[in-house]
Amino acid sequence: MTAKAPVLHVITANALGDGLVVFLTADGGWSNDIAEARVVGPDALAEAVAYGKAQHDARIVVEPYEIEVTVEGGVPVPVRLRERIRAERGPTVAYGAAEIAARAANNR
Repeated sequence: MTAKAPVLHVITANALGDGLVVFLTADGGWSNDIAEARVVGPDALAEAVAYGKAQHDARIVVEPYEIEVTVEGGVPVPVRLRERIRAERGPTVAYGAAEIAARAANNR
């Protein structure tokens, strides 16, 4: 018998300032790019969720929660379709391009 692989998660939320989807990073920040997300196993999930809730209380993000992911080519991929839409394609209507560009310009 082979051992079952642990279930992996990332923490996601929406940024308070602009409402865009963000993912918790390994350094405790937030990124719009799921490729930069901190992937946690069962042993670290409670701590990551607690940190996300503290960031909510500090009014940095809105309603953080964990999503299940697999890792493909070193990049987390959400298991549920809803979360893949949020992570990969964004909304099904044009939204946020100006905000993402402005954030990228400010992070240089």
